[in-house]
Amino acid sequence: MDRAGKVKALEMLKGIFSESGAIIVTHYSGLTVAEMSDLRTKLGAEGASLKVIKNRLAKIALDGQGGEEAAGMFTGPVAIAYAPDPVSAAKVCAEYAKGNEKLVLVGGIMEGDALDKAKVEALAKMPSLDQLRGKIIGVIQAPATKVAGVLQAPAGQLARVVSAYGSKDAA
Repeated sequence: MDRAGKVKALEMLKGIFSESGAIIVTHYSGLTVAEMSDLRTKLGAEGASLKVIKNRLAKIALDGQGGEEAAGMFTGPVAIAYAPDPVSAAKVCAEYAKGNEKLVLVGGIMEGDALDKAKVEALAKMPSLDQLRGKIIGVIQAPATKVAGVLQAPAGQLARVVSAYGSKDAA
């Protein structure tokens, strides 16, 4: 890679590190092209991406975020998974690592702090941003539905009483 390519790759990595909710660092040694494509497809379905990176450029792009612990994650064949949602990339990578021992979770970086493997797995167990939004909307809508039901009940009862009197008078 020539100098201009390195500068471009460095700027791209700085953008990824600053805009992502969480960056999951993995070792992918031994994964076939088909397995990498499958992982990328699963990540893409959740709005996340996977990128194989050069360790030296990643350490420069980190610019001290996460300290020595974060810089120490970038050894060997490293691929990073990232997404705006902090949970989605962790969830897909952790699930894929359970089914394929060639993908190894090393750790992660979230909001400038380094995460170890256990913290990444804990992050993967949390509900995603879309799931949380759905729960909040459900909680907000539930009382409104109950209020509408309560308000409609007396009117329905009154209509049945009037209908009963009407049918009684007709008979």
